[in-house]
Amino acid sequence: MASGRALKAVLIDLSGTLHIEDTAVPGAQDALSRLRQASVAIKFVTNTTKESKKNLLERLQRLNFDLKEKEIFTSLSAARTLLEKTKHRPLLLVEDSALEDFAGIDTSEPNAVVIGLAPDHFDYQTMNKAFRLILDGAPLFAIHKARYYKRKDGLALGPGPFVTALEYATDCKASVVGKPEKTFFTQALADLGCSPDEAVMIGDDARDDVGGAQSTGMLGILVRTGKYRQGDENKINPPPHMTCDTFPDAVEHILKNLL
Repeated sequence: MASGRALKAVLIDLSGTLHIEDTAVPGAQDALSRLRQASVAIKFVTNTTKESKKNLLERLQRLNFDLKEKEIFTSLSAARTLLEKTKHRPLLLVEDSALEDFAGIDTSEPNAVVIGLAPDHFDYQTMNKAFRLILDGAPLFAIHKARYYKRKDGLALGPGPFVTALEYATDCKASVVGKPEKTFFTQALADLGCSPDEAVMIGDDARDDVGGAQSTGMLGILVRTGKYRQGDENKINPPPHMTCDTFPDAVEHILKNLL
């Protein structure tokens, strides 16, 4: 590690890094197994808001990934924690498959807007309802502001453009919950009992995964899978600690150079 401290933890993005929808990145399962044999803690950190943590876990297990639910830290989890702390009653703009992670949260007479990736709900009537709530003083919480993500049929709009539309229309600024916010990374690391300079992040998003991690004090490894596009490594400053073709290559770098 650059600080001279031993590497204790590896944070790993999911969508675009280990898998794209129902297809695993070639060799990712074996690479994860190799990493588990090293003396490091592992946490899977994701901005995915399309589905609940339970559904995401089941998807990954069907792809033969060895992981447990407690190892997954999602931006949905962080959003729920925030709502429990603030006692807000949210208008939830998330997919129906993600609502499970908000079970028990009071959504009657909303006084806050929480927005994730919700293609089925980004219609005029729903967005206008959110717009009016914010104009009346409701805070706007963005689970994340990713510009786009990778599906099996190509790149697709993320929630970022829709969050920005509400910001523009209401002249307000959203509070972001997930990556690249420092609080998201520090909360994930706190669960592992280590500090940022003892950890590395692997992801396919230069800004949210790598830039966010490095601004927190971690090392960041960018992979050229998922949403990666040529030149992404030049969009952040400082640049990634390393840019690798795939997750298995990133694991190989960690095992050879950081342990």
